[in-house]
Amino acid sequence: MSTENLYNDEAIKKIKDIATDVDFAMLATDLSSPAPLNAIPMSTKKVDEHGNIWFLSNKNSDHNKDLEKDASCQLLYSGGSDMKFLSVYGNAVITTDRTVIDELYSSTDSAWFDGKDDPNITAIKFQPSQAAYWDRGSSKLVSLFKMAKGAITGENQNIGTSGKLNV
Repeated sequence: MSTENLYNDEAIKKIKDIATDVDFAMLATDLSSPAPLNAIPMSTKKVDEHGNIWFLSNKNSDHNKDLEKDASCQLLYSGGSDMKFLSVYGNAVITTDRTVIDELYSSTDSAWFDGKDDPNITAIKFQPSQAAYWDRGSSKLVSLFKMAKGAITGENQNIGTSGKLNV
């Protein structure tokens, strides 16, 4: 695996690529509490031009309450068969701005809310400060071929890229 640290626009592009491709992240809040980690799945609604990651959430949820006490949190994306992973640390801001909520809301959100006018909907703007990624970079078949070749020849094979992201 090769290392490639990315900065500024390239870092934002990598965050957007993985976060939108993987979609669901585990949002960990209340990071200063003892184990176990308080983490819940969240569906990524948008990654904006600054690398901020947006979610919809219920204003009465435990994670919203945690974020009101301490805005620091962490997102963990795990890409299944695509083998893309992203760990992002940062701060979250909760907003009730109806324009933002209307932009982010889709019909699938009705499974959690009583329509886009539900008074309990909030938007969470996650602002990354530190991140790391792991990306296989090729198809599963190509990666398996490279691993097999490495096992047979004893040569190291580049089966992906990892690095730090500085936004």
